[in-house]
Amino acid sequence: MAKVILICGKICSGKSTYAQQLRRENRAVVLSIDEVMLAFFGQHCGSRHDEYADRAQKYLLDQSLALIEAGVDVILDWGFWRKEKRDFVREFYTSRHIPCEFHFIGISQETWRTRLDQRNSAVRAGMAGAYLVDSNLAEKFESRFEMPGSDEIDVWVKQ
Repeated sequence: MAKVILICGKICSGKSTYAQQLRRENRAVVLSIDEVMLAFFGQHCGSRHDEYADRAQKYLLDQSLALIEAGVDVILDWGFWRKEKRDFVREFYTSRHIPCEFHFIGISQETWRTRLDQRNSAVRAGMAGAYLVDSNLAEKFESRFEMPGSDEIDVWVKQ
């Protein structure tokens, strides 16, 4: 039976790179919330960002079920910053008897800051299709991130 791998970690921690590595190793499909959001709404969704993200995630959950039914492994590159969201998604799959596992990307503060700077430089230069994260947005993201407990994570990845 196909399975789902859920990638958890801060913005710019290496989740997407890790997801692509897993995609190649498992012949899986990556469903990335950032790719969908950027494709449809660009850099700035304003006050409706959370609403759009919730709608996109619901759509991607439905798509994941179709892929799993076809026998394809799925990787959700979403971040899963909040425990509530991690619990919801785990229950979403386990209630359907679909195997799922959380992978957490751990990163030091120093490495995280360096990666944010590198990513922002690449976005400004038009070399990366990613969100530009200024210092205010970085603080907002960091304050929203809830570190997962050891009972929530199946695979710990250190960057």
